[in-house]
Amino acid sequence: MRIKCTVSIVATTEVVREGLKRILSEDGFEVIDSISSHAELECRTVDSDRCHIVLCDIIGSNEAVSVAKALRARFEHSRIVFMADEVGIESIAAAFGEGIDGYFIKSISCESLSSALRLVAAGEKVFPSQMVSALNATVWKLPPGNWDMGDLNLSARELQILRCLVTGHSNKIIARQLLITESTVKAHVKTVLRKLRVTNRTQAAIWAFTRGLETDPIVHDQNQATRPPVGRVQNPPQLRVAV
Repeated sequence: MRIKCTVSIVATTEVVREGLKRILSEDGFEVIDSISSHAELECRTVDSDRCHIVLCDIIGSNEAVSVAKALRARFEHSRIVFMADEVGIESIAAAFGEGIDGYFIKSISCESLSSALRLVAAGEKVFPSQMVSALNATVWKLPPGNWDMGDLNLSARELQILRCLVTGHSNKIIARQLLITESTVKAHVKTVLRKLRVTNRTQAAIWAFTRGLETDPIVHDQNQATRPPVGRVQNPPQLRVAV
């Protein structure tokens, strides 16, 4: 069953706004705004009982962080999605750090756009497929041996928690698999974020992902693996790729 949600379209160009409105309306989305600036949303009150998406056309990557911060402050519970012409991996990571839920490249197909927005509506984080290539080529993906986890002073449990974040596990799942309480998981996550100097789980996952951190099988206190070993994560489950 499809999630019914409302969409506010923000784009400076009228033809872009009208095109997006037609595409989304035909696919069952209810477009409630089609405006040229996110500032025009200041007076908008959204129905808290329904999923609401702000789809914002970003002109340049430099504005992504400031717009993300402003929109997240105004719409605490809405999903925020950016569309841009290019992949700027640092600006994308920074925008996710400010709380956006999706980042698409404008070359995305109509069908993929609708599908990606429904993933966002369901609570997933979605980023462009081009970002995968950028991750492999970027200078801040350090080669093996050039960084040391010991420098971060992460305990064995905190490192295990970080690997769980890379694979996209929720606190409830982590607690169940490690046989600890959710409050304990939350405390470990908070410590991991502080030691990595990041602000949220997505940033922590991207940090570890770009440094080639491999996932280990989760082992209970009784030293029994609950799932088979897996290799290096290429696409964390909660960091979905938009085709």
